[in-house]
Amino acid sequence: MGVLSPAYVLTLGLTVLGAGTLTFASRHWPGAWTGGARRLLALVLLGISSAWVATNSGGHWSPATSLPLALCDIATLVAAAALWWEVPILVELTYFWGLAGSLQSLLTPDLRVGFPSMEFFEYVVGHSAIVTAAAFLVFGLRHYPRSWAVPRCLGITAAYTALVGGVDALTGGDYMYLRRPPASWTLLRLLGPWPWYVLSAAAVAAVLLAALDSPFWRLRRRAASHQPTVRTA
Repeated sequence: MGVLSPAYVLTLGLTVLGAGTLTFASRHWPGAWTGGARRLLALVLLGISSAWVATNSGGHWSPATSLPLALCDIATLVAAAALWWEVPILVELTYFWGLAGSLQSLLTPDLRVGFPSMEFFEYVVGHSAIVTAAAFLVFGLRHYPRSWAVPRCLGITAAYTALVGGVDALTGGDYMYLRRPPASWTLLRLLGPWPWYVLSAAAVAAVLLAALDSPFWRLRRRAASHQPTVRTA
C-alpha cells in the first residue's frame, strides 16, 4: 500500500483533525467531559490491542512474528494506562513514544495491505490513537513532562529494547527491526546498514526526545523559581 493512497491520506487527515480538536477543546473548555474522553480513548486503544492479539492467534501464529513486542504495541498499552490513570511516567512515555515513534510510523508506514483489511485498521487506528493520546494528555490536559523525563524515558526504552533483543535472539524474530530493516521504506533506511542503524536510531531518539521536551524547559524553570524557600534554623 502506498503511503499516499486516498484511504491513508484520509486517515492522516482525520488523525490531525481529531487530535487537534480534542486537544483544543480540553485546553479551552476543561470539565468533567475530559474524564469520559480519556476513558473512551483508552478503551479504543485496548480494543485495538485485543484485535491485534486475536488476529495473530490463528493458525499462522509463530513466536518469531506474532508476539506484541513492537514498541508501538507496548506504547498502545502504556497510552491506555496513561489515559485511564494519568500516572506521570506513563504520560511521559506516551508523549515521547507517541510523537517520536508512532507519528513516524504513520508518516512512513510498514504496512503490506490496504483498506479495508483488518490489519490496515489495526495499524492506522492504533498509531493514530497513540498520537492523539499524547497530544491530549500533554497539550490538552497539561500533564507536562517533569524534570529528567528524557533520560528516564530513554533508560526505559533502552531496557525494553534489550529485552526485545533477547526475544529476537531466542525466536529468530525481528521485533523492533533489531536484526534487519523493514521491507518497506522507512526512515531507518537513512540511518545506515544493520547493525549501525540501531545505534543511529538511538542517537536520533535522544535528539528527538530532547526536542520534544524543550517547550517545557521554561515552564519548569518558572515553576522552580516560584517554589517557597525553606529556611533552617
